[in-house]
Amino acid sequence: MFILYPLLMGVLIGLLTGGSPAALGRLHLRWAGLAVGGLATQVLVFSTPFGDVIGGLAPIVYIASTLASLLFVLANVRLPGLVLVAAGAASNLLAIVANGGYMPATAAALAAVGHQIGAGYSNSTTAATVALAPLTDIFALPRQLPMANVFSFGDVLIGAGVFVLVLVAMRRPRTGGAPERSAAAPD
Repeated sequence: MFILYPLLMGVLIGLLTGGSPAALGRLHLRWAGLAVGGLATQVLVFSTPFGDVIGGLAPIVYIASTLASLLFVLANVRLPGLVLVAAGAASNLLAIVANGGYMPATAAALAAVGHQIGAGYSNSTTAATVALAPLTDIFALPRQLPMANVFSFGDVLIGAGVFVLVLVAMRRPRTGGAPERSAAAPD
């Protein structure tokens, strides 16, 4: 849920600087189905009993859904900010793969947001030995914020990229119409 905050900040600053939310609807996103499918799969695996039902396949499904999201980003990397999103998504995928289909979180970060790892499959885990520890969930949003959660350096890059994308997209002039005529003096 960390990504929600940069998204909202991008929209708010976009509005305050004269941008149009309608411009976001004009973004041409390739392979959007990959992003929707990846996100829907993660919601299903982490927010329903489905992750427990598929058991040992859950980490593989998590990796596949994260890879699908990265492929969507790479297909759209020409858009402003998506190079940052791609770097963050690749960082997260690398950490997840290196840790067997889990994103390790530090006990301190989990405690800061008041979360505990419960029974069943979760995208977060704690472990005595963590591969690529600096790329894992080592940060935490303040507990007082709605939807406070732990996040990684990759999430910071994704958030920065989403912020840039939203802000630039909202500020872009509409294209495709007839050019405006200037009020220049006749020749």
